[in-house]
Amino acid sequence: MSNEILLSLAAVLGGFVLLVWGAERFVHGAAALARNLGVSPLIIGLTIVGVGTSAPEILVSAVAAWQGNPAMGVGNAIGSNITNIALVLGMTALILPLTVNSQTLKREYPVMFLIMVIALILALDGQLTRIDGVILLIGLVIMVRWMIRLGLKEKKDPLELEYEHEIPHLATGKAVFWLLAGMILLLLSSRILVWGAVNIAQALGVSDLIIGLTIVAIGTSMPELAASIMSAVKKEHDIAIGNVIGSNMFNLLAVLGLPGLISPHVLDPELLTRDFPWMFGLSIALFIFAYGFRGQGQINRWEGLLLLGGYFTYLGVLYFDATRNMPGA
Repeated sequence: MSNEILLSLAAVLGGFVLLVWGAERFVHGAAALARNLGVSPLIIGLTIVGVGTSAPEILVSAVAAWQGNPAMGVGNAIGSNITNIALVLGMTALILPLTVNSQTLKREYPVMFLIMVIALILALDGQLTRIDGVILLIGLVIMVRWMIRLGLKEKKDPLELEYEHEIPHLATGKAVFWLLAGMILLLLSSRILVWGAVNIAQALGVSDLIIGLTIVAIGTSMPELAASIMSAVKKEHDIAIGNVIGSNMFNLLAVLGLPGLISPHVLDPELLTRDFPWMFGLSIALFIFAYGFRGQGQINRWEGLLLLGGYFTYLGVLYFDATRNMPGA
């Protein structure tokens, strides 16, 4: 293995570590600052925490597009959604079955599917244009406004009580410090990670899309995995699932919208024939497991195992497609 590949691998691993820590510090500072400004815990959880857990995907996507690798950002958006549902919730439910009580989350499911349909419609022409990017980012603003109104409307939702316990108490000055420090860490680590990921893709002869769907998506989903497992251990099951639903909506609107706005390009045809169907299929499975048509929703260990099995099957499909398309294959 050449020194350049080793350096690229070190950059990717180091970038992931800094991304996870930077995202955690960013959320820590932003949530504490919002609490000090009198924002309710539910609104903080639905908006600030949602943006914070998607911050690694957002920054990596923006940097990749800015550096001329928009397909990596697109792969990161779709791949992170697949990873969040199948790997993050699958592994979390395998460790500890998840029970859903929040009515707020039940209202978010239809919105998540609506956003997926809009993203699919915009991608059907095989291009991600600046107009598509603008539409998705306008959708982001509309969604955040809807979440704020939902947070103001809901009273005594179990999700609010769980967020109340998780939002830190910090002096305003310290909260601002961690907010800014987290943002700087996210910017630096995303540049390091994208540099390493591009080098690995070129060395292996695989597309930026595949790297975005796999290595980058797994790494940028680590904050969601850590948050979901810790929430499940603390019996905060609604947060565990809410983080994934919120992150997936932010991914499609912000993470997919930025490559279109920054670097319009032609989409890989396999994104429509392979990756979008997997994302829809896993999202439907999550809805069936967790919605709770007759009361509480639940993802048990068997369902978690099914989600994990689906994820590794998807990785197998990607591996087959990548090796088939390699030069000389």
